[in-house]
Amino acid sequence: MSNLSSSNTKLPVTIITGFLGSGKTTLLNYILRNFEAYKVAVLVNEFGDINIDSQFLIAVEEDMIELTNGCICCTMNDSLADAVYRVLERRDRIEYLVVETTGIADPLPIALTFLGTGLREYTQLDSILTIIDVSTFTPTHYFSDAAMSQITYGDIILLNKTDLLPEAEVDELERQIGSIKAGTRILRSQYARVPLSLILDVNLAESGSLEKTLTATSSRSEHLNNDGFMAVSFQSDRPLSVKKFQRFLDYQLPDNVFRAKGVLYFAESPQRHLFQLSGKRFTIDDSEWTTAPKNQMVLIGRKLDALSLLQSLNNCLTQL
Repeated sequence: MSNLSSSNTKLPVTIITGFLGSGKTTLLNYILRNFEAYKVAVLVNEFGDINIDSQFLIAVEEDMIELTNGCICCTMNDSLADAVYRVLERRDRIEYLVVETTGIADPLPIALTFLGTGLREYTQLDSILTIIDVSTFTPTHYFSDAAMSQITYGDIILLNKTDLLPEAEVDELERQIGSIKAGTRILRSQYARVPLSLILDVNLAESGSLEKTLTATSSRSEHLNNDGFMAVSFQSDRPLSVKKFQRFLDYQLPDNVFRAKGVLYFAESPQRHLFQLSGKRFTIDDSEWTTAPKNQMVLIGRKLDALSLLQSLNNCLTQL
């Protein structure tokens, strides 16, 4: 593997974590457009969320996109380590690596991939950055094992969407987080915009973090099952009724659905509708169909009643 690093220095790595809908993808897009200090590689779970203008594309492979500014965007697929090694093969052209975790992920196993495997020879963990949507981050819904891990292991906490909450409440949340992890760097942002010099290439990963994280591994490994997080998938070739779907969002959507995304097919519209929901806020963007119209949606939440959810969505469909 001598060809993995053409530089004498290790590849710096920032891990971006945060709960569902907190703004991780918004920050990734911002980094890709504005981080001029280095040529960046970004590892994501899927390309769909990354808004890459076609004019900036140079080459598109199955699991890698190359941009005109020298950055690349890669999917992790099943193996983070394999994706990192693919990036390291381009070490002569890549100077920084950013990894996005899923919204319900504990950042610990991701950190251990860099700290406790052969990758430690080629990479240097710079920091773990945790994004929090201040408007929806409440003890009732979000102080779960996964959310607590994201705070506990975060070297930087980015309080995002501060324009949606009174400043006094943001202050109180900052105090709560400071009491959980004293000394962490806490920043505030709107639309995940923050001076990148404050979050990248900051060398904040704690010394001795490998030993600390190894000690904590056993107690965190089952966080997903313990928290009760789950995903419910909905599909149908029949179109939805706009009025019925709006009624579902307004009156029938359970509070324990935190995130939803998908492609919607409405009887009243010939357009393809990209649907994104975070908390009670949602957006719908229109585009043209390139395939046969159909509904495909995934709802993510905690201890969901899948049968009830699917029945409610089926009731939104038009009659044959």
